[in-house]
Amino acid sequence: MREVQVGSHTLRSHGVAVARIHLHDWFIFLLLVLIEVILYLTHPFYRYVGKDMMSDLKYPFKDNTVPVWAVPLYAMLLPIAVFLFVYWRRRDIYDLHHAILGLFYSVLITAVITDAIKNAVGRPRPNFFWRCFPDGKDVYDKLGNVICHGDADVIKEGHKSFPSGHTSWSFAGLGFLSLYLSGKIKVFDQRGHIAKLCIVFLPLLFAALVGVSRVDDYWHHWQDVFAGGLLGLVISTFCYLQFFPPPYHSQGWGPYAYFRVLETLANPPPPSNAIIVVQNEQDVERQAENGADDQSNDRFLGLSIDSNSRSTMQETETERK
Repeated sequence: MREVQVGSHTLRSHGVAVARIHLHDWFIFLLLVLIEVILYLTHPFYRYVGKDMMSDLKYPFKDNTVPVWAVPLYAMLLPIAVFLFVYWRRRDIYDLHHAILGLFYSVLITAVITDAIKNAVGRPRPNFFWRCFPDGKDVYDKLGNVICHGDADVIKEGHKSFPSGHTSWSFAGLGFLSLYLSGKIKVFDQRGHIAKLCIVFLPLLFAALVGVSRVDDYWHHWQDVFAGGLLGLVISTFCYLQFFPPPYHSQGWGPYAYFRVLETLANPPPPSNAIIVVQNEQDVERQAENGADDQSNDRFLGLSIDSNSRSTMQETETERK
């Protein structure tokens, strides 16, 4: 299939128009950002934690191998850098805009669902004991529930184990990037260049290693990481397919909007004056048909009048005789 002429649909020429078409999508995106901030500040559910449960919650309180501030860098900025590189090569504003919008939605929807589940479940982290009792002296009430005397913010964060936010964000952003790359390099073109899979699996491998680090740092249970990875990967797939065909499709290397532009260029709509001419011709034909019908009706009525007048004349002559 032929491509749109390079430079014909660029950020400068069509960027504002494409953004206006998706103005409501950007508005909802900002709303998702606000919801995510509210969920992050919301107090999680404090689940009952008894003394007999502490055997699984007494792991060391370590620092993060992957800092929180690094997650948006590799989950969002790295894919955007790849999108910009592709745009620099092809000058396709539809590809750039839809890739960025799809990535943002993938990460934000994942973040909202992740934090909503975190706050609702309130599962303690594996290092919860040292968050709750930093001096190692555990205290419980008459019902057997913990009475924490540690830092309030540290305790609050200790009730946000399920699912893993690092892992869900990683698979939401890097999973989207993996799908994007598989379409661009045409992994499923049936030519057997299996080495292309290495490029596709590289972002997924990095996301998986981030999830493993969460277990190694004793910030999450393995179930938290598994659920977070599955959540991010599923949502990234849904968001990608909103703008791009599946990677195994013959047109999987470009967004749907790109091919709609090609179809419009190949089959341009008729000009407005042509439509008016066609309408005028149709009106003339209709008038001609109506005129012919009137003439046929007149002839039919004329024949009936002649026949009636003849019959009347014959009746009059008969009476005279």
